[in-house]
This record gives sequence, structure tokens and C-alpha cells, in this order.
Amino acid sequence: MTMPLMRPPRKNPVLRTRQMNLPPGARGRVALGLTAAAAEGRFELQTCDDCGTVQYPPREVCHKCLSAAQRWRQQSGEGELLGSTTLHHSNDLFFRERLPWRLGLVHLDAGPTLMVHLHGEVGDAPQRVRVGARLDRAGQAVLIAFPNEGSPHMADDKMLREMTSDPKFRKVLVTDGKTETGQAIVRALVKAGADIVWVGHAEPWKKMGDGLDDISALPQVTLVPLDLTNGRQVTELAGSIGGKVDIVINNAEVHRTFGIGARRGTDVAKAEMDINYFGLLRLAQEFGPALKGRSADGVTGATAWVNLLSIYALSNFPPHGTFSASKAAAHSLAQCLRAEMRPAGIRVINVFPGPIDDEWNQHTPPPKLAPAALANAIVKALRDGVEDVYPGDVAQEWLERWRDNPKVLERELAAGA
Repeated sequence: MTMPLMRPPRKNPVLRTRQMNLPPGARGRVALGLTAAAAEGRFELQTCDDCGTVQYPPREVCHKCLSAAQRWRQQSGEGELLGSTTLHHSNDLFFRERLPWRLGLVHLDAGPTLMVHLHGEVGDAPQRVRVGARLDRAGQAVLIAFPNEGSPHMADDKMLREMTSDPKFRKVLVTDGKTETGQAIVRALVKAGADIVWVGHAEPWKKMGDGLDDISALPQVTLVPLDLTNGRQVTELAGSIGGKVDIVINNAEVHRTFGIGARRGTDVAKAEMDINYFGLLRLAQEFGPALKGRSADGVTGATAWVNLLSIYALSNFPPHGTFSASKAAAHSLAQCLRAEMRPAGIRVINVFPGPIDDEWNQHTPPPKLAPAALANAIVKALRDGVEDVYPGDVAQEWLERWRDNPKVLERELAAGA
């Protein structure tokens, strides 16, 4: 049984902040299929289209019939633990700092036998376990064996916490608390055990209803002035709290309808880009270095950056054309941010929701995503350690059609589908 994580003591400011040592990150191109699935929370293995063999480790051809027709398919992960061992010595710097470390050998019901990391609640062999794929601090897929029935505090396991970004006891910045979505995110973080939640609000003279007052009454919440169009304000806030923030959730956005021909001028498109793209850029330039410097700062060190994008970033939705373009630009920038944050072990999570049930989608027919459901999806992504999240039925269908044929999806959207 996993012991619940206790609130860590306050850091001694005299002590030097440790620097991150990443686990081995080299993978061949074929093996990156396992990582691509783990980035979205799935455990997949190669399956031969000709003979049906499930194989591991990944190869260019089937080890049984030599067919090159290999397809990645999701697995249940059910299997039998054959044996286990505990490492008390390692030449790798990452593991030397985290010893002892348990490893096991699992025979999957699907056929292959895997070397895996063992969750602390997995006992001695033989016993039934469930294997899942997670991303390690280097952003590569690793395999972990979990017990079939775990305790309520499984997420507090020392090894598993290295692979995830659980907000428990961490300090979080939410960039916009004036929207219903932002307020739902704050409530979900508080429920998940966040220690402090700084909530940004621009133009404080605007009255936005009782939602902001309600969340500001929570003991974990502190309101901070934050307008992502104001570079000086972003810089000042980073100087004030940047060295304390463990997770940044950038949910600030400007969302307007219409595309190109239905609107005169470029003012609205500039406003969308100024928040949705340049706002992310300003935030990353100021808060990014601070997060990278604290990524190895104990069990509650800096760990994640979350970007609220849109499923419209994958393929332009003409009724929301300029908004789609701004989110596509932000998506590209977020990929750059992910590459720059990876050497420090900071996970960049991109969230691609379908239409949210808010004022800018009031003419969009159901199904629409409730703000609370979106907030829960973000917290789950942090706990599971994934990189890309597509919450809601519309986002899931859109993603499936985009992966099947992006050009067909483009034509369908142009025709009003």
C-alpha cells in the first residue's frame, strides 16, 4: 500500500537548487511509435497484419514471419509478473539519485515478455499485473507494471510521481480566472490538492459576475494582475512568483467568430494573435527559464506547462477562421516550447478541446464541452503525464477524421460539415 505523500518542508533558500539529470533518451525511429501512443495515454505494441503476432521490442519486420506490415495497436496490458529485482547501484546519473529502483519481468497475455518498472504496490512474483506506458522525464515511453487493484494513494508512489505532473502540493499559475473555464480549472486544481493557485485577471475594473469572487475566497487562491498583451506586466509577475511556480496553465484566449470576408480590417485578428500567440510567447520567455531552473527541486519541483489550444488548430474551421489560425500558430509555437523545455524534464501538455459551452459557441449545436469537464481533463492529463489531450466527443471525432485524411476533413469543413 502506498503511503500518502506528506507536505514537503519549505526549501532552505541557502541550499543550491539541483540540476536535472534526464534518464537515457535515445530511441530508434521504429520505437518512437510506443512514445507517440504514450504521449496520448495509450499502451500500444506492434501487431503483424499478416500473421497477427504481437511483438516487443519494436522491429522493422515481424520476428515470426518477416512481414514488414507492422501496425501499432492498443493493448490491455494484462499479464503475469514472472520475477522482480531491486537496483541498489546504477552508473546512470538519473537513477543513481533515485535508488533503490524496482524492475520486473512481465509476460503479457498478448504474447511478448517485457522488462518494466514496478509500481510500489506490486508485490513479489507470481501475480497478475497490468502494464501501462508512461512518458519519463526525457519525454520517452517507458513501461510500468501496476497492480490490478490499487490503493487510493497510488499516484503518490515515488517512482510514478517521476513520470507524471500531479498537482498535489504544487504551486500553479492559471493565466485567466475571469472565464468560466478558468474558474473551473482553479476549482479542479484546488480539489486535486494544489498548494497555491495564482489566478491572473486582466482589466480588473471590468465586472465579470460572481465567479471570480467565489474562487478568490478559496484559501489556496491568490489573484494576480496579468494581461498577456502587456509585456512589462508579464515580466514583473515572473520576477515576483516565477521562482515559485511549478505548473503554468495558459488558458487566456480571445475567441471571435467569422473568417475573412465577413469582417473588415484586421483589428480582431490582431487581438486574437496578440493573446493566443504572442501572449504565449511572452509568457514562455519570462516563465520558461524559471521553470527549467527548478525542475529537479525535490518532489514538488517545477514539472509542467499546459496550453489550452483548440481542435480548430488541426484544420481551420471557417466560421471561426481567424481564431483557428491563431490557435494553429500557438500550436506550432507550443511544439517549439516542448522541444526547448524537454532537456529540463518539463512536460508541455497541449489541450485540444472541441467547442466549449460558452458565449462564443452559443450558435454551435451540441455536443459542446462543459468547462468543468475540460478542467477535469486537464487535471487528469497532469496526473497521467501525457502530452496531448483531445477532450470531448467533437474533438475525438475531429481527430479521427484528421488522421484518416486531412484533405477530406478540410473539404468537409469548407462545405459546412
